[in-house]
Amino acid sequence: MPLMVVDHRQNQRFILRAAFFLLFVLAAPLDIFRLDLTLGHFILFGYNWTLGLDPFLAGEIGPGEAALNIILRGFLPIAIGGGLLIGIAWRWGRLYCGWLCPHFSVVEAINGLMIRTMGKPTLWEKHPINGASSDRRYWPLTLLAVVGFAFVWALSLLTYLLPPHEIYDNLFAGELTRNQTIFLSVGTAIFCIEFLLARHLFCRFGCAVGLFQSLAWMANRKAMVVGFDNHRTESCIDCNAACDSACPMRLKPRSIKRRMFTCTQCARCLDACEQVQQKHAAPPLLRWLDDECARHVSERDFGRHPDIPSDCFDNNREAH
Repeated sequence: MPLMVVDHRQNQRFILRAAFFLLFVLAAPLDIFRLDLTLGHFILFGYNWTLGLDPFLAGEIGPGEAALNIILRGFLPIAIGGGLLIGIAWRWGRLYCGWLCPHFSVVEAINGLMIRTMGKPTLWEKHPINGASSDRRYWPLTLLAVVGFAFVWALSLLTYLLPPHEIYDNLFAGELTRNQTIFLSVGTAIFCIEFLLARHLFCRFGCAVGLFQSLAWMANRKAMVVGFDNHRTESCIDCNAACDSACPMRLKPRSIKRRMFTCTQCARCLDACEQVQQKHAAPPLLRWLDDECARHVSERDFGRHPDIPSDCFDNNREAH
């Protein structure tokens, strides 16, 4: 695959993640979506979104119509949104995490700064990743990014709960209330600790949205998965584990599916493998697989070790 195609895939991810992160920050101020605790209901695209119980409390409608309102305005939107998220995950894995999630955007951004600073993406890894150099002069920028992202997250969450114009007016005027100050201070401190020390652990073990996506993905043996061409293992010897080093979640992409439980389908490992194999004018050893090819990958989790058919890695075959 030409290098420009590899770069194009990550450029697409960057644009989508940046746009979604901007939406995450601006959704509340623009009244696209938020929960206003002062009003006691949601705001959706500038309109009040309630459960429709006020007419019932006023005696204008009966209990049957009130129950229908709760179903249509409460349970149905949750069911549709949750079903769509789980349906996508069942077929393609944690695409939301890898291609949209504003938290994962922070993970990758801080990973990159950490690698520049100390040659490894986390404080907990014992050795720098292969080929990475370190420059401790990047520490101030790295810490500034951690604090900056933490503050943006805390501020954004606060605007989802209280009127955004009030929060921003108080912030810029230096007149935040006591409770607002406590929320921003504690929230920023917690996010600083998480972004600096435990961002991968949160994605892997602490995020309920990610967990349910992973469970749905694991339930489908034919779901899209990263597969390793074990017919050409000898071609992998001199790559210095480029795919392992590239994974933002610190997974080992050549492993069995069960150990890739939290894979976000970000394709960083695929691109790293493709770039290494280009030097040898050879096709990549890693590829997205689905349907029957993905089933061969999944079955390796259950005590069997079937070889993935070599035609699964044909250049004219792509997961869809």
